[in-house]
Amino acid sequence: MGQFSDHTSSSCLECSLFEDNIYMSAVTSVFLSAIFLLFSFVKKTFIKAAIEFLLLISLWIFWNYSVFVDRESSWSTYDFKSELHYTLSLSSLPVIILGCICILVLHYKEIRARWIV
Repeated sequence: MGQFSDHTSSSCLECSLFEDNIYMSAVTSVFLSAIFLLFSFVKKTFIKAAIEFLLLISLWIFWNYSVFVDRESSWSTYDFKSELHYTLSLSSLPVIILGCICILVLHYKEIRARWIV
């Protein structure tokens, strides 16, 4: 959603996109760390990784939606369906690619131990 970085935020007229992202990242990193810690007790790596992947991409799509609403649609006449369509069309590919990379990095040791003896 970097293309909206020069747009004015409707919730904080002086805030930049960078500041908003820092605040969102700080809060959600604590939240995701706690959630992922709970999933550390799941023994099946595939199930654990799938759940973490779904949580991660859901959160990132929510972030992108909130950025779009805050910086673009609140200044215009988008309805909810158009907001979702626009957000998903812009962020699906980057979110899926980055989500896969993050899950692979998080579970690198487990994947390596399983496939490379």
